[in-house]
Amino acid sequence: MPTVLSGRALAVTATATALLATALTAHAATAETAATTTATITGKVLVIGIDGTVLDRVKAADAPHLQGLMAQGLTAKSTLYANPMAATSSGPGWSTIATGVWPDKHGVKDNTFTGRNPTAHPDFLTRIENAKPSLNTYAAADWEPITSTDAGGPIFSAKVDKRLSLKGDRDGYGTEDPKIAAAASAELRDQNPDAAFVYFGQVDGAGHSYGAASRQYLDAIGRVDAMVGQLLTAVQNRPTYAQENWKILVTTDHGHTDAGGHGGSTIQERGTFVIAKGGGIPAGSVRADVKLVDVAATALAQVGVDPGSAIDGIPLNAPGDNDPFDTLRPNLQGRVDETGIPAGVKGFTHTPPAGWAVDNSKMGTGGVTEWAGWAFATDEFWSQAQRDQWRELNVRSRDVFAVADSDEWDDKSHTGSYDSTLITPKWAVTGGTTRNLTFQTHYHHEAGQTAQVLVSYDGGTPTVVKNYTADAVARSESLGLQVPAGATDVQIRFRYAGTNNWYWTVDNVELG
Repeated sequence: MPTVLSGRALAVTATATALLATALTAHAATAETAATTTATITGKVLVIGIDGTVLDRVKAADAPHLQGLMAQGLTAKSTLYANPMAATSSGPGWSTIATGVWPDKHGVKDNTFTGRNPTAHPDFLTRIENAKPSLNTYAAADWEPITSTDAGGPIFSAKVDKRLSLKGDRDGYGTEDPKIAAAASAELRDQNPDAAFVYFGQVDGAGHSYGAASRQYLDAIGRVDAMVGQLLTAVQNRPTYAQENWKILVTTDHGHTDAGGHGGSTIQERGTFVIAKGGGIPAGSVRADVKLVDVAATALAQVGVDPGSAIDGIPLNAPGDNDPFDTLRPNLQGRVDETGIPAGVKGFTHTPPAGWAVDNSKMGTGGVTEWAGWAFATDEFWSQAQRDQWRELNVRSRDVFAVADSDEWDDKSHTGSYDSTLITPKWAVTGGTTRNLTFQTHYHHEAGQTAQVLVSYDGGTPTVVKNYTADAVARSESLGLQVPAGATDVQIRFRYAGTNNWYWTVDNVELG
């Protein structure tokens, strides 16, 4: 694969990169302040997609532009689904990034694109065109399905104002990526795109040919990094740059194994990230609650299009959900009995957040320590306990979530059965009103287990308001509660019971 280093932006030095990052920071801060006092500042967004890129290898590579964006903005690792929701391949990955919804909605399970539903779940550039047709949209890619009808595409529809489609699979990404960079840079610098998506494919090619642990993979990241610098320089050199508020996002569709390859359920293949730079994003920040679906939501919000409830993503600048489970992250510990989870992964605790409680008075004794009653865990930790049993499908939980797992608990000798109840704080209510209980849940059912949501008012006897009797995969739940006359507080219980059955997760529990 040839190395192409022509073009003035490809000669940007580390010093120039630092100056560029500083300029972007100063501009973003100035633009954000000015936006409160004048209507002349224009929000614009550039999303850069780098196929099959492992974040830890970006950190190890000679990649000053990407590392500069990380230093001046946000770095957020996350994990993908796996089969049967979708394979960790480009079709589902880029569809998720473009649409802002997970594969159970957009319908793309693999690179055949069979079952995709672009009418119900269009890409974010098409959403911008539908909401604000006066805005200019642009997409450039050399993996054919992204911007053309080849191989089951396009992911970005013909409604996009301008699309550039090259053939990286046919002609080679080492040849076509520089063409994408040159054309997109000219568009960004000399034209007036309000929202743009630019794709590079050669890192994924190096992963397939040599593996993510190889020198060739690092070199490919370095070459693409130079092209990223070319795009950043083009944005900075726009004649109207001083009147614009740019947000830059960099992301990937899936990871790679050290030996090379993806599509399966290992944590390496499921690994993704979002790097983001712009107004409202603190320099050097690191988050664990960002998902791939947030890219589309952020792009839409940046140009003034309300993503609403149509997509799964949340704009990066949106207020946090203040999920109490996420406050537990600093206290998470490593494995005890779970030998399949790497020793260095700190991802579980039995200590609930302040005000919450776990009732294990009916729990058996023994079993696998990590899952002895309701625990609080991350996806990286829990999904590695046992692969390919749908744990990877828990895509709508973020950061730390509560999990009751009788299947894993049973893997070590015990007496009695699994029976544990997660209890919320008491929340104030007004008698005679209707309140809405919302939470994210992922439930895998088997005969013999029980999963119930129970409600009690003013310390009274808990009553069942929801009884799960079938799978509820990655669901957003909403339960209306009729508050009795005279009641002043409510408390919610999540009771899970079973032995060597499956599991139940709960996250982001709120009373609205």
